[in-house]
Amino acid sequence: MEKFVKVNFLGASGTVTGSKFLIETSEQNILIDCGMFQGLKELRELNWQRLPVNVEAIDVVLLTHGHLDHVGYLPRLLKQGFSGKIIGTAPTLAIAEIILKDSAKIHEEEAEKANKEKYTKHQPALPFYTVGEAENTIRLFEVAMESKWIILSEHISYRFQYNGHIIGATFIELDINGKRFVFSGDIGRWKDYLLDDPKTPEWADFLFIESTYGNKLHPEEDVEQIFSDLIHDTINKRGNLIIPSFAVERLQTLMYILWTLYKKNKIPNIPIFIDSPMGNNVLEVFKRFPKWHKLSDADYYAMCNHVNIIQSYKETWETIDDKRPKIVIAGSGMVTGGRVLTYLQQLIDEPTTTVLLVGYQAEGTRGRQLLDGAHEIKFFGKYYPVKAAIKSIESLSAHADQNDLLNWMDNIKNIPENVYLIHGEPCALDAFRLKIKDVYNWHVTIPKLTDVEKLMI
Repeated sequence: MEKFVKVNFLGASGTVTGSKFLIETSEQNILIDCGMFQGLKELRELNWQRLPVNVEAIDVVLLTHGHLDHVGYLPRLLKQGFSGKIIGTAPTLAIAEIILKDSAKIHEEEAEKANKEKYTKHQPALPFYTVGEAENTIRLFEVAMESKWIILSEHISYRFQYNGHIIGATFIELDINGKRFVFSGDIGRWKDYLLDDPKTPEWADFLFIESTYGNKLHPEEDVEQIFSDLIHDTINKRGNLIIPSFAVERLQTLMYILWTLYKKNKIPNIPIFIDSPMGNNVLEVFKRFPKWHKLSDADYYAMCNHVNIIQSYKETWETIDDKRPKIVIAGSGMVTGGRVLTYLQQLIDEPTTTVLLVGYQAEGTRGRQLLDGAHEIKFFGKYYPVKAAIKSIESLSAHADQNDLLNWMDNIKNIPENVYLIHGEPCALDAFRLKIKDVYNWHVTIPKLTDVEKLMI
């Protein structure tokens, strides 16, 4: 009898976000990640469509890590009939719980605001999912150990392997009938401020690898000097340095860098405000899982004590009204939602304001618009002129660049039957395809959304 595996590319195929890969076998149907699409409207609208597969037949979801574009679709999966286990490392599930509850709350608040202020075409606007639906999803979470092979069925086992990127992140090795499927998830950086170097796979018959920076090398930037210059400039202008930040990892990295600069006497004791309820919760995850990062207890507490952690929306407005030069780090990283919108709505038209973008800005996000030099930006149905200085630091990215990706693949001892490039924009995917061909001469495929591959094993 012929044995085959069907791979359904349900997200992060021809685009960066919405990671979802369904592996159908005669024994188990396994979904690798279950993320939301972000960015362009045409992508976001896909979130509202049913998946083109039999969701009730999915047995298990394996999560590479807890970012929204890898876990944010889970409550919708339940709505469509999924009732199996959702498995990840302990920190990944802790992060996923925070992110799902936070995004559900934002969905509810945005729907309520849109209905109240009537800037919606939908009658009424509905939340993508509710807090209650997020909580039902979290009840299906099950922790798995890192680095340990776990048997799913007679001929299928899997293993999570440490991958840097964010706390808890892993790549997934899936053995099916003696063939190894490797899903990279998002690969981290070497010599990260807070995380250990990623582990690397040693065998891959079928490799599914992210390509976010498949066409780029992160620049060699003196991050400390850039921060020092921007902070001194902010003090001289008596202005505000606003840093939109991802709540997971980036916010903690920024806290660490600013605390280190102060400790080295490279910046004065300027007030630093952290305004991200989700970021505060992620700090607790760092405290709970010390073996998953490099911070000592002493450094962790010193770093936290160096900043002002905002606890309420009332304090957000008090911070905006505070006339002192200051640094505000607020979610979200691509300026798509979160507390940073309130700051920018009030301060982006001030020439004394500097906005510092410190991470990947997907197509269609406000962050990308600012990066591309937009002269005005829309918040809550109204346009605001951009008079603030817009700056960016590329080298703080939590994603591997092209050299890191090749380095990660370098320990693979066999020649894979196929390499699938996922989680990248078209130009990055094609450049990385050519690079792999030049370096390894491996067979490379760039799948499109909803493609299905039938693999004989």
